Amino acid sequence: MALFQRLIWGALAVAVLLGSVQTALQQWQAVPIILAAETFEAQKAAPVAAVGHVHDHNDHDHGEANAHAHSHEAHEDSGHDWAPADGLERTTWTWVANLLHVFSLALLMFAVMGLWVWRRGATQAPLRLGFVVAAAGWLSLHLWPSLGLPAEVPGMDAASLGSRQGWWLLAASCSALACASAASLRTHWRWLASAAWLAVPFIWGAPQFAGDPAAGFRADAQAQLHKLGAHFIWVTGVIALTLWAGLGAGCGLVFQRWLQPLMVGAKT
Repeated sequence: MALFQRLIWGALAVAVLLGSVQTALQQWQAVPIILAAETFEAQKAAPVAAVGHVHDHNDHDHGEANAHAHSHEAHEDSGHDWAPADGLERTTWTWVANLLHVFSLALLMFAVMGLWVWRRGATQAPLRLGFVVAAAGWLSLHLWPSLGLPAEVPGMDAASLGSRQGWWLLAASCSALACASAASLRTHWRWLASAAWLAVPFIWGAPQFAGDPAAGFRADAQAQLHKLGAHFIWVTGVIALTLWAGLGAGCGLVFQRWLQPLMVGAKT
């Protein structure tokens, strides 16, 4: 029971610290890009709304009635969908989501580190073990999937959601198996096995959108969206690297101070 309590409290401490850092980084770097892309996303539907201006005066009242009806229907539909308001409320819920995300990742980190210590014995460098496990997590849950499916800004067309989710799971699973093969196998073949696992998702092929993802926009908007998209990929990559580096340091220190002594005592 003591080990379980320390596990939860340790993961929560890491989550509060890193979740707050992640929220600050996202508000500083990622959110401005998303908001800029969302302005173009709204402009994508503008030409459709502007079609009403080509009608003559006799059709004006009819167009206004239809517009009012559609607006009323949209208002009724939107009443069923809740979203946080922009500003403090949205930032607060983003922080809560980041806290839960980091909490789950910290528990995963502790589970892998605990399994390593249980099988191999106490390590003299838990902090180093934390960084190694974090590097495997970064490779499996960010780098390898993002090589085939990079981060996208709002408004860009993409392949179907189901196919992208399936390929992401394939890439994450294969890269995790590659890390497990490199860590657990005792022969030189482990590197060949790891390379084979890493190649599987790309042999299968990531689902891609046929054509230009920004094809529905004007030429100037397309150029801006592609520029924002390239910047967004780098920003999300740096934020993810910061997250996993923080997980390596935080989980390594917590594991060394709170968890490893109890695990070693329970095993002996």
